[in-house]
Amino acid sequence: MHTLLNRVLAAVVVGSVLTACSTLEIDPSNDFPNNGRDISAQKREVLYLEERLIPGIPQPDNSFRDGLTSQVRYLNKIKTPDYQFENLSFTKSDLLKTTEELQRWLEDSSYLPNLSAHQIKGQDQRGNVQITGYYVPVMQVSHVKTDTYQYPLYRKPQPNPDGSFPTREEIDFEGALDGKGLEIAYTASLVDNFFLHVQGSGVIEYEDGTQALLSWGGVNGHAYRSLGKELIERGEIDREHISAQSIRQWLADHPDRLRELLSTNPSYLFFSEGNTRPVGAANVPLTPLYSVAVDPNVIPLGSVLLGEVPILDETGQLIRHEFRLLLAQDKGGAIKGPGHIDWYQGIGEEAHFHAGQLKHFGRVWLLLPR
Repeated sequence: MHTLLNRVLAAVVVGSVLTACSTLEIDPSNDFPNNGRDISAQKREVLYLEERLIPGIPQPDNSFRDGLTSQVRYLNKIKTPDYQFENLSFTKSDLLKTTEELQRWLEDSSYLPNLSAHQIKGQDQRGNVQITGYYVPVMQVSHVKTDTYQYPLYRKPQPNPDGSFPTREEIDFEGALDGKGLEIAYTASLVDNFFLHVQGSGVIEYEDGTQALLSWGGVNGHAYRSLGKELIERGEIDREHISAQSIRQWLADHPDRLRELLSTNPSYLFFSEGNTRPVGAANVPLTPLYSVAVDPNVIPLGSVLLGEVPILDETGQLIRHEFRLLLAQDKGGAIKGPGHIDWYQGIGEEAHFHAGQLKHFGRVWLLLPR
């Protein structure tokens, strides 16, 4: 899977923005009122800080149990036995032991899991991690190209002779994949396609009402560039108002600039068919409100996290944080480093609404045996 506002607000900082970021400690696009960031937390250099597990771990629902079982299947398949993340070393066996401790606790609530919590340093080295949201949309499509449905969703092509793949502009606006038989379906909106790429998977519905799930099928290897960040830096949208909805509205209001803006992000995602449930990069079904996308270079896929996640009201304003167990089952092109995770919200419009509002800070701990 790939994500929405984490890609919308990707923290790739260049030029003069670096100076501002050194003062703010976070990317300027994330510096908005009531963003949930704790500026009083102690700053540190190490990637992980070991702490005792909080008392009273939040009790998850049964869907978490299923997700945890999928986590075990994933861990039993992978070959990576050892992990080294700067100051923290552990093994695959440790990750499996974590799941065993939690499974025992789920069977007996009086049992205290023998786990320690390792807080990741966050975007500002004070433990503040931006938590954005993603979801799986449902899109109307056609099997064939028509006047209404004319924008293809593609399977992954073979690379060019030099090993490269075409850019977004070359694919969407110059026909680089035309005539190769890679089209899965046709949609009515290039913007919808773009946001489906951002999500990494989605449910499509054909003219006869049949549905199919499209999952992540690979990328073209070009660097991801956030449209949200681009619009903020151009002064088109204020950072406190950036969201999936505001970006869509800007694109609707400026159709003559659609190619220009979409092409600033050369990264392109391809799809595969055949799954019945949304699947993440760990190749296990995603669990709404428990699965998260991470950067595997700092948080391993297959790990269990404790998150202090932002809770928003119906207007997108932060009202509190709450602790929640999370499953690292996905990754995304814009999820880089220790300062950002993406929280999977589910399928459909309600999940879309919640995902589109999330861009706030919380805290994240990696759980390991004590």
